[in-house]
Amino acid sequence: MSSSPDEDPPAPTEPERWRDLDMLLSRPGNLVDANFAPSPGLRDMLGSLVEVLVVGAGGLGCELLKDLALSGFKNLHVIDMDTIDVSNLNRQFLFRVQDVGKSKAEVAAKRVMERVSGVNIVPHFCRIEDKEIEFYSDFSIIVLGLDSIEARSYINSVACGFLEYDSDDKPIPETIKFMVDGGTEGFKGHARVIIPGTTPCFECNIWLFPPQVKFPLCTLAETPRTAAHCIEYAHLIKWNEVHPGKPFDADDAEHMQWIYSEALKRAELFGISGVTYSFTQGVVKNIIPAIASTNAIVSAACALEALKLMSGCSKTVSNYLTYNGIVGTHINVSEFVRDKDCLVCGPGTLIKLDASTTLSEFIKMLEEHPKLLMSRASVTHEGDNLYMQAPEVLEQMTRQNLGVPMFELLKGATRATVHVTGMAENNGKKKSSLRKLRVAFNGVEEASKMDESS
Repeated sequence: MSSSPDEDPPAPTEPERWRDLDMLLSRPGNLVDANFAPSPGLRDMLGSLVEVLVVGAGGLGCELLKDLALSGFKNLHVIDMDTIDVSNLNRQFLFRVQDVGKSKAEVAAKRVMERVSGVNIVPHFCRIEDKEIEFYSDFSIIVLGLDSIEARSYINSVACGFLEYDSDDKPIPETIKFMVDGGTEGFKGHARVIIPGTTPCFECNIWLFPPQVKFPLCTLAETPRTAAHCIEYAHLIKWNEVHPGKPFDADDAEHMQWIYSEALKRAELFGISGVTYSFTQGVVKNIIPAIASTNAIVSAACALEALKLMSGCSKTVSNYLTYNGIVGTHINVSEFVRDKDCLVCGPGTLIKLDASTTLSEFIKMLEEHPKLLMSRASVTHEGDNLYMQAPEVLEQMTRQNLGVPMFELLKGATRATVHVTGMAENNGKKKSSLRKLRVAFNGVEEASKMDESS
């Protein structure tokens, strides 16, 4: 008897599901990594030993979770701060109408585990910044399905922060945290492999991302010409005039409805068409248009690169794959060059201190350093919190260290690597950043060498 078209097709048996993957992992080839050891048991080994973090559970994130689970990865985590909206349902295939208002991460994890046996996905319904840095250290690879430059930059800085260099400034292999970054916009997308210290990191090629479109306030206030101008007028000018001191919440339906109504009035006044509620949401929340087929194609590329990185079954892409489906299908691979002086994936900015320089003085130096310009800095060393700006309980616990010399806090090391989190200036804009710094003490190393020779 044939099944109803509304019913899900029967799930494949386990041998059928893994047949092609097992064949790929059990055969040698000309493009395999030098350390690749083909074996029928390699899939089980990947499943038990490799932990993968997927950042984002939206259109691309849903595809990534499904593809990674079907690529042999059994230990997955997913982190996303958003809840499911009705507008997500046309392309985020793991969600249903009854899921509206629920956590994307939790629902996506549940749905994939229901369909792929043996896979365990741990959801995290929170901001990526809410997790301690050590949370990210547990993962062998991080796969990004984000639509935010700021979020990508933060995860990139966290992953590169684990990278250590030897005395010859060469990356230490066991400290490398692999990343695969995917992104889509309409019919375009990219998949990128990031091997900190070897390939360019996100910050090395941040110029690839065009600046966000901004409108002059004089145009919004006096001569609007497009629907977007009318929406931004209601958002940036009219809201503050009518609701002084009341912050606008883009996730509040009543707030968004008010913006839409005011933008519509503005558009009618100037004879401008095109203001709709969905377009208002897109302009105010900077929503990037998404198409399900693009998400599927880019996710497949990202999952394949993750499998190649973790198994060595083939060479990885070098190092930036682009997809364009606007006219036909165009896929291209470009190899970008790493910035050896990158503040994020490089050996770390060298800061020279006197042995008497206190932690408080060190933090002040970071504000004035021309490359860093970092304010409200929190400082850690080898997992120990030297000083934390927040939360308040940690600030109180570490405040006593502010007057202690850095040489003492670093346990007499002549050179050391510290990690600093704070607000850094980038193109005139302050954003949360993580920086790795190499600290050296003036005269201390030379003195210790003299003691050894005497």
